Amino acid sequence: MSPSLQVSDAVLSAATQALQRASEYLLSQRTPQGFWWGDLTADTTLEADFILTELWRHTPPKEGPWNPPTRTLIEKAVRSILARQLPDGGFNIYLKGPGEISASIKAYVALKLAGVPADDERMTRLRDRIIAMGGIQAANSYVKLNLSLFGLFPREHTPTVPPEMMLLGNLIYEMSSWSRAIVIPLSIVHAANPQRPVPAGFSIQELFIPGKSMEFSNNEGFFSWRNLFLTADKLAKFWERHGSRSLRQQAIRRAEQWMLERTKFSDGLAAIYPSMMYVIMALDVLGYPKDHPDVVEATKQFMDLMADRVADKGSDEDFFFMPCFSPVWDTAIAMHALGEGGMVPAGELRKAGDWLLSKEVRRKGDWSVKRPNVEPSGWYFEFANEFYPDIDDTAQVLLGLAQVPSTPEQKAAIDRAIQWLFAMQGSDGGWAAFDVDNNWEFLSSVPFADHNAMLDPTCPDITGRVLEALAACGVPNSHAAVKRGVEFLRNSTERDGSWYGRWGVDYIYGTYLALRGLRASGEDDREAHVLRAGEWLRAIQNADGGWGESCLSYEQGTYVNAPSTPSQTAWAILGLIAGGDTTSSSLHKGIEYLTTTQRADGGWDEDLSTGTGFPRVFYLQYHLYRNSFPVLALATYRKVRGAS
Repeated sequence: MSPSLQVSDAVLSAATQALQRASEYLLSQRTPQGFWWGDLTADTTLEADFILTELWRHTPPKEGPWNPPTRTLIEKAVRSILARQLPDGGFNIYLKGPGEISASIKAYVALKLAGVPADDERMTRLRDRIIAMGGIQAANSYVKLNLSLFGLFPREHTPTVPPEMMLLGNLIYEMSSWSRAIVIPLSIVHAANPQRPVPAGFSIQELFIPGKSMEFSNNEGFFSWRNLFLTADKLAKFWERHGSRSLRQQAIRRAEQWMLERTKFSDGLAAIYPSMMYVIMALDVLGYPKDHPDVVEATKQFMDLMADRVADKGSDEDFFFMPCFSPVWDTAIAMHALGEGGMVPAGELRKAGDWLLSKEVRRKGDWSVKRPNVEPSGWYFEFANEFYPDIDDTAQVLLGLAQVPSTPEQKAAIDRAIQWLFAMQGSDGGWAAFDVDNNWEFLSSVPFADHNAMLDPTCPDITGRVLEALAACGVPNSHAAVKRGVEFLRNSTERDGSWYGRWGVDYIYGTYLALRGLRASGEDDREAHVLRAGEWLRAIQNADGGWGESCLSYEQGTYVNAPSTPSQTAWAILGLIAGGDTTSSSLHKGIEYLTTTQRADGGWDEDLSTGTGFPRVFYLQYHLYRNSFPVLALATYRKVRGAS
């Protein structure tokens, strides 16, 4: 036997053992109800916003210290924030990343509100770092809007969020689903122009750079959408002072109705943190008493996002807020990986499959505005979010359900979901996350759109997953939707041969899913774009055999290297195999990286953010990614090696 064959056989043997351990470990992570639910963590802005929300909910006295009934939780939030302070004093928006101005300002305000003295050495370093990064004038619009609610930033220098947009037909549905879920309750709050009190003597004037303009920036020129919207903002401010009061009240009531309708059958409005926070504020300015059922429920849903494990684990970082819950997503990925691995009986996954079937959407949501005649189906991300099924989750659930024996109920749900996916395909052949043709690019120039998530365009990563799911469900490659999806992927390659990843970091993620989708759709692995993608993946491999990518890739618009992670290594391996590479040394080294970095209990460690919320603004760490995706990668490797 040649040395190369001996090496590959040794790698296969190690991969088999690693897969067995990893499968057992991942199976052990199930909840008693049969589904998977991992932690989903982000940056310190969530804990900082929690403190600001508590200031809204619990008015400080005119004199003396602010001592709300949730003081114990606030102190835990303070310790959690400080535990993540960078050596230079700032706070980042992804693990091991550089300081970021808006996150740093939020942290400073929250810490000072909670009673950390301004002359504390940690606060001094933070303040100096904020000034060095441009001061409060450099913060994003949502920081300024939030501070203006407490008189801490001039209202006239914040973007106008007019509720009258509710009276402009279906305009709100040209925003991304998450943007409209944030903006509509915020418009109610903004229209009330509250100036909520802060603790006696509280100020953040030290964060302002004297003489620096607070005007909105315009880097697009005079003849631009940006300039048009800046002019519109001035008109909107004039309207706020002199416009029709009755029209404004009509708009507010419509926004209220829209908001309350979408808090039903869900874990809160859109089941995401910012929307849930603004719902609490909106109900307050609308005059709902604190004991009103809607207020009680909104507060409970918001507080349920809190994880408090300090007593169990003893670390300050074990108190945190999740941006949302991810059980459907986590379960579908785990089922897919374990089913492909073949190391657990299919019956072990039946309970999870039945749980997923119970989460199918059967009522119309926001998506139906553009697709009114389509039967409801699909799956959401969280425990409950009936108005917002998403295409990515739906495709992943189909891949998970493909791993368990079919039942009549399951077949009917799959058939409905396939038809729903067909209906949600964009005009360019790709698929987005929640909506169809949500791509009015000029809306990104709106002053409050600097969270970089105003739109929900089609993207290669979701398109690739949908194509893989359709193939797994028996949709033939000759189907028109499949052909259009393949053409979209062919047309969306980057110059270097990779694909952009919108919902995972970044080009490794997009490339792996695009290649999986193309392979499932029958694309020849000798096609130039497939070969180039494989060469690109091999070219960026780290010396340790793994793969890693920084969130800085989004900033620079090209791949930026980072230390290897289990999840990104698994994605690269899956991409290589999907591209036809079953024998290269790069592939074997990637497998060796996974087998040698595996813990004794079968899991892996990962200390970088590999999930994406809003590129350049908000990143995520899915704590099950590090274990689910290596299982899928090892399983796929064993299959192409012919292992039983």
